[in-house]
Amino acid sequence: MDSLIAALSVPALFVYIPYCVTICTYCDFNVYARRADEFDAYVNAMEREIATVARNVEMPRAARSLALGGGTPSILSVAHIEKIVNDMRANFEFVPDAEWTLEANPGTVDFEKLRALREMGFQRLSLGVQTFEDARLKQFKRHHSVADSYEAFELARRAGFENINLDLIYGLPEQSLDDWRDVLERALAFESEHLSLYGLQVEERTALKKQIELGRVALPDADLAAQMYELAVEKLGAAGFVHYEISNFAKGGFESRHNKTYWLNEPYLGFGAGAHSSWRDERGEHIRYENVKSPRAYIKRLERGESVIAAREEISRAMEMSETIFLGLRLAEGVAWERFQERFGEDARQVYRAPIELLSGWGLLQVDQERMRLTERGMLVSNQVLWRFLPDDA
Repeated sequence: MDSLIAALSVPALFVYIPYCVTICTYCDFNVYARRADEFDAYVNAMEREIATVARNVEMPRAARSLALGGGTPSILSVAHIEKIVNDMRANFEFVPDAEWTLEANPGTVDFEKLRALREMGFQRLSLGVQTFEDARLKQFKRHHSVADSYEAFELARRAGFENINLDLIYGLPEQSLDDWRDVLERALAFESEHLSLYGLQVEERTALKKQIELGRVALPDADLAAQMYELAVEKLGAAGFVHYEISNFAKGGFESRHNKTYWLNEPYLGFGAGAHSSWRDERGEHIRYENVKSPRAYIKRLERGESVIAAREEISRAMEMSETIFLGLRLAEGVAWERFQERFGEDARQVYRAPIELLSGWGLLQVDQERMRLTERGMLVSNQVLWRFLPDDA
């Protein structure tokens, strides 16, 4: 039990950069384009938030990971990123082998920036490649070209990055299975350590949603997207990648430790406009809170010495248990009975007997003496599986 408490008290730290060169047609994130004149004020405001949180949050253990995401963190200058890093180091301690990740888009990095990032302590780079078709990149208003992706990867290797992830999207409008096979083969040729593959989601209030409604873009084919997922699992497995999470594949030892914090439902602190945090307060209650989304409001509040928290939610024990189940089931390792018992003092097999029996009977869940995990078929329809572990009043 003590070892579990220690693990839960070692948080992940996340810095959200809400700026991009352009906004992709499918994106519904909290992002803003053409605001370079805000960067100085935003980074200065973040300095205040980092110091405030560090003063008010008890950290019994050093942080095990730091990730800069967005948005496009690589849009910032080296000086901006270095200031954030220095502020983090001044206010938090890190374990010796802490994982440091930075998300970057091709076309926003050069060799000097990448070398500086490596020297700052970032060992892991996540490149938003998305696809290897210039026409599609242009269609989605991506700022980079396919050539930029190749160049960014090569420069990252030269700069000393030995842990690189490529982000790819499948299930695109009018994308064939052969098109996706070509994308996978080109991605494998990079010989990166990690691949993240995301099925395209048509979100409300996006340009893509509007284009589909107007008949300018075809609605993606869900059945074909499922075939693309199965093809990826097959090809990446044959290439030596471990399918360790529904959307993520890694060479041995290169799983994202930062992201596993989320999937294991463990504590994390987020900084920046719209960032989320999951923590235990001074009473030991599990709370989740979200910062104000507008970067300008975020900056102004911190300049006035005001809180940037826009919403706060106390997570009930029942919800925390449920979230630990359905987030953990995203991982190939699934949910271990012993770990759940240590954390909550209850046997998950008894608490969730009904959904476990139902889903295992349908061939979507594999159950043994140590754990439960999604089957390959279960991963294909994971959203239809995971909600069944929510509390009745959720």
